[in-house]
Amino acid sequence: MNKLITLSGLLGAMLLSGGVYAGDIQVEGAWARATAPGQDVAMVDVTITSSKAANLVGVTSAACKGVQIHTMTHDNGVMKMREVKSIELPAGKRIALGERGYHLMLMGLNAPLVAGATLPLTLNVKAGDKETQVEVRAEVKPLTY
Repeated sequence: MNKLITLSGLLGAMLLSGGVYAGDIQVEGAWARATAPGQDVAMVDVTITSSKAANLVGVTSAACKGVQIHTMTHDNGVMKMREVKSIELPAGKRIALGERGYHLMLMGLNAPLVAGATLPLTLNVKAGDKETQVEVRAEVKPLTY
């Protein structure tokens, strides 16, 4: 009986972990901060792991006009944000997109992002000649998170 309870607990924890799997792609921890009134852009944090060498080649969302993949760098003491066409996903390596380095920018939000809501995203990942779409629901956290 103890083993059954332990197994049930582990399965429940896995289901609540928020991870998404699509073939060889695992996506975890997708979230965005709620937006302030009038704000029409937002950033999304997400961690992606591909079991095979691949590239994140695009992202779409029904919540906005477009999603851009960005990188941030320091250049002579100035932080610069630049759009990139893709992000390399080395086999088996967790790639965390967040506030430092690579991140996703939602451009032209259709409505404010409200804490407690979920944000639909479709990640386009290409490995060789095969392109996979991964459907993700990002948690919207409070503005002051």
